[in-house]
Amino acid sequence: MITAEQLRKAARGETQSIELICQQLWEPLYGFIYYRVQNREEAEDITQETFVRTLIYCRRHNTQPENITAFMKMVALNIIRDSWRQKQRQGKLIDLEDIKPLETVAADEQKAIAERMQVENALNRLKPEHKAVLDLRIMKGYSVAETAQMLGKSEAAVRVLQYRALQVLAQMLDEND
Repeated sequence: MITAEQLRKAARGETQSIELICQQLWEPLYGFIYYRVQNREEAEDITQETFVRTLIYCRRHNTQPENITAFMKMVALNIIRDSWRQKQRQGKLIDLEDIKPLETVAADEQKAIAERMQVENALNRLKPEHKAVLDLRIMKGYSVAETAQMLGKSEAAVRVLQYRALQVLAQMLDEND
């Protein structure tokens, strides 16, 4: 337990009192912070900054909080919030080499459109039951049981139909390449 006298001595800069406070409060405070930031280095930095700010506060205001642990947790939360705000303001750094020229983007879009049309053409050439299974399972996201019920087939039959439909579709797409 940290006494008011130990806190006053630490605020005045007495090394022994600072060490005693750190020994008693470092681990629980570090655990509290690490739980929120999930990063060892960041948690260590914030824990250290929390101790510094607490001692500065006690020195400036010539007062000691009644519950030092709760006070330090509030200081830590404020530091964490400030850190998150700063990260949001900084945004994400992008390397100029990663930015594609407009022509490349347009070419990629054209390629995607061509591939989509190729898949649609292959789907239209499938047997109706293969097309129905792929539509329900892949396009609409129904489960095997739901698809089986809608098509009036067993779950095993739906799995086999889906497998065969995907095989035929892959073969059609390979032929087009």
